Formats: sequence, C-alpha cells, structure tokens
Amino acid sequence: MGQRQAIIAPSILSADFSRLRDEVVDVVEGGADWIHVDVMDGRFVPNITMGPNAVRALRPHTTVPIDVHLMIVEPERYLGDFIEAGADRISLHAEATPHVHRALQVIRQGNCLAGLALNPSTPLGVIEQVIEDVDLVLVMTVNPGFGGQVFIPAMLSKVRKLRHLLDEAGASQVPIEVDGGIGVATSRAVFEAGAEVLVAGTAVFGAKDRRGAITDIRRSAEGRPVAAGEARRL
Repeated sequence: MGQRQAIIAPSILSADFSRLRDEVVDVVEGGADWIHVDVMDGRFVPNITMGPNAVRALRPHTTVPIDVHLMIVEPERYLGDFIEAGADRISLHAEATPHVHRALQVIRQGNCLAGLALNPSTPLGVIEQVIEDVDLVLVMTVNPGFGGQVFIPAMLSKVRKLRHLLDEAGASQVPIEVDGGIGVATSRAVFEAGAEVLVAGTAVFGAKDRRGAITDIRRSAEGRPVAAGEARRL
C-alpha cells in the first residue's frame, strides 16, 4: 500500500457569501480536494445557513466533489433536492431521522456517496447496523452549529476507535472525515488517529494565503515539514 494522503475539504461556512463562486474557485485553484457545504436548519443546530440552491449555484463552477453535511431534522425530505442540485456526497445525522438505513439507501440510489455524521456525544454503536450502507463517516470534532470553534481533544480517541471498528467490520475502505477546529495545529493528530478527510473552514478561508494554508494543513497531517509556518496562518 502507498502512503496515506490527506484530503482537504474547505468548508464554505467560513467563506464570504457575497462572492461565494469566487471563493470556491479560489480554494480549488489553491489545492482543495473537496468543497464542504454545511447545511443547518435552526432546529437540529441553532444556526441557519444554506440549502440546495447553494449547491446548484456552485456546481457549474467546480469539478471537485461537493460534500454536503446535513445538520437538519428529517433530512430524507430534502435528499432528492440535494442530489438533483449536484451533490457528490451527502452526510446526515443518526439523531435527525428514525429511518437512517432508508435515508442512506436513497442517497446511494441517487448516485451519491452516503455518509453518517456523529456528534461529539453520539456513541459509535449507532453505526454498527449500517456499516454496509455508508461510504464515509463524519466525526464532528466540535459541537455542530457554528464555525471557528476549538477542537475537542477527546475526539481523537473516538476517531481511533471508529477506525478500528470499521477495519474489524471489513470496511477499511470507508474514509473517516473530521470537522471542527481543524488546522495546522490539529491535522497531524487526527490523521494519525485514522482520519483521511479534513474539513477546514476558518483555517483556510480566514487565511491571507489560502493556497499556503491548504498546503500547510496537508503537509502537517502527512508528517511533512510545514513550509512557511506562521506566515500562512491567521
């Protein structure tokens, strides 16, 4: 097997919404692997953000995967809209619907990859009955709802245990995505714990040099020297 590579997915929650297309083009040109879209409804989490129209508006302007994270109740009501809008990956929370298995199947039937998202306090056991139905698992490393929060160190153990659980279940190909407080200072630890996909919002969109920020997060995660250090950070 070759060396593991970190996938960097800037979250547009931290972008300038008045020029969202340009912001996405900028970070993709800067090396972003995915674009992460945080969808919040003011009920499952206390904030309200965007919906399918944001995905639809961005889809013609990038070829990288659009990774949609639904922090909404009854996500099954909107899966078709996000699929039609052009999402490539859709993750939902187990607590948000009584029909997790069915919702994951709907996502896959729409030719999207299906993800299950876990809040910091959500036990890993919720995934055991749907392991064969997920294409990725998203571990929240902050409490969802707002950008710019501080990484919760206890989530490192959760990522390690999840990686072990997936490997033991024969699902070693399922990547772990982490979201919350991810930057140069935290990327190495989560990558070593078993995460592959690193969602970074403020650390990328808040940086003066977005390309440099993406490069440094990736290099730090993979254990390579960070080229410019503090000059590229916030």
